[in-house]
Amino acid sequence: MKENHVIAILGIGTAVPEFRLDQADTSHRLTEALRDNPNSARWAKKIFKQCGVETRYTCEPNLLETAEHCRYFSQSNHQAPTTSDRMATYKRESVPLALQAAGNALRDAKVNVSDITHLITVSCTGQFLPGLDAVLTQQLGLAPHVNRIPFNFLGCAAGLKAVCLSRHIAASQPSAKVLVVCVELCTLHIQPSSDREALFGASFFGDGASSCVVGVASDNQNPIFQLGNDHSILLQDCGDEMKWEVGNHGFDLYLSPNIPKLIGTWIPEQAAHLLNGGPKPELWAIHPGGKGIIDALEEVYALTSEETRPSRTVLRNYGNMSSATILFVFDEMRQELAHRGAGRTSGLSLAFGPGLTCEMIQFTYCGVATIQDMQLDITYV
Repeated sequence: MKENHVIAILGIGTAVPEFRLDQADTSHRLTEALRDNPNSARWAKKIFKQCGVETRYTCEPNLLETAEHCRYFSQSNHQAPTTSDRMATYKRESVPLALQAAGNALRDAKVNVSDITHLITVSCTGQFLPGLDAVLTQQLGLAPHVNRIPFNFLGCAAGLKAVCLSRHIAASQPSAKVLVVCVELCTLHIQPSSDREALFGASFFGDGASSCVVGVASDNQNPIFQLGNDHSILLQDCGDEMKWEVGNHGFDLYLSPNIPKLIGTWIPEQAAHLLNGGPKPELWAIHPGGKGIIDALEEVYALTSEETRPSRTVLRNYGNMSSATILFVFDEMRQELAHRGAGRTSGLSLAFGPGLTCEMIQFTYCGVATIQDMQLDITYV
C-alpha cells in the first residue's frame, strides 16, 4: 500500500556506566585467577585477544579488582555473588543508565515527554517488579496512561524487535511517538568458572543502555533513519545453539561455535525475502553479537571493511551489550554518514537472538532530504 507518512528514528541516545574494562588488563587478571588451571588460562587469553573487543564498560567496580579480590573470578578469596545479589545490583544500576539514554534520545529527537504515547522497555539481564517500564514512566514524567510494553528476556535481537514494533505502531497510529529504552548489565553475569562457555561469555559482553524515539516525522524534525519493511524468522532446530538460563550465580549463557556458520547459511535467503529482488543495500547495521557473526555476513555478502566498520567499532569499544547494542551501531553509523555529508542511502539492519531468532528491517539514512522529498514514493507491505 502507499503510505504518505515518513516513519523514522527521530532521535537516538546512548549511555554507559562509569567503570571501564580494558581488555588486556581484564584478560591478565582473569588468567591470573586461573593459574591453577593452565589449560583454561591459555584458552581464556586466546579468546580475549581474538574476540574483537578492546574496551567495555561495567556497572560493577569489583570487576576491576585484582584476581584474589574479584568475586566474579574463580579462585577468588571471596564468595561469588548470588543471583539475588546480582539482581539487587541490576535494580540499583539499571534505572539511572536507562534514564540517561532515554533523556539523550528525547533531546536528540526534539520531542517532549508529553508527546510520548508508547514506551517499550527492553532487557534480558535483570528483572524486578514493578518493572523498568513503570519506574521510567514515573521518573521520566511520562503520562500515567502511556502504553507500556516490556520486552523481557528476549536476548540480543530484542532491541531491533522493539524498533520494528515501533514502526508498526506509528504506521497504524500516525500521531504516536514511541520511546524505546534498552538497558543491559551483561557483566553482572560473569561466572566464577573455568569452563570454556563461561570464559567465552566473559570475554566480550559489556554493559550499556540505548534509546530511540520512533514516529512520523514532522516538518520541524530531522529524521535520522527512515524505517521500511521488516522481517522476523525463527530458524528451525536451532534452539540449543544459544541458551541463557537462570543459575544460582547469575544467568548461565551458552553460545554454540556453530552460530556464525548457521547465520551465514540461513540468513541470506531470509534477507532476500525482505529485499524482494531489490538491490544490495549500501548500509549494513549488523548487531555485533560476536566477531564471527560479522565475519560470516561480511563473507557471504562480500561486504567491505567500510560497510562493517560501524559494527566492528561498537564491538571494539563497547563489546556486546545484548539488546542495547544495535542502537549504538545506528548511532555510530549516523555519525560517520553525517561526517561524510552523505545523502539518502539505503540500508539493512540485522540482529540475532536465542532460538535462533533473526530480526531485520530495511532503513534509509535520510541525510539532508526534506520531508517532502521523502513523501514522494513510500511503499510498505
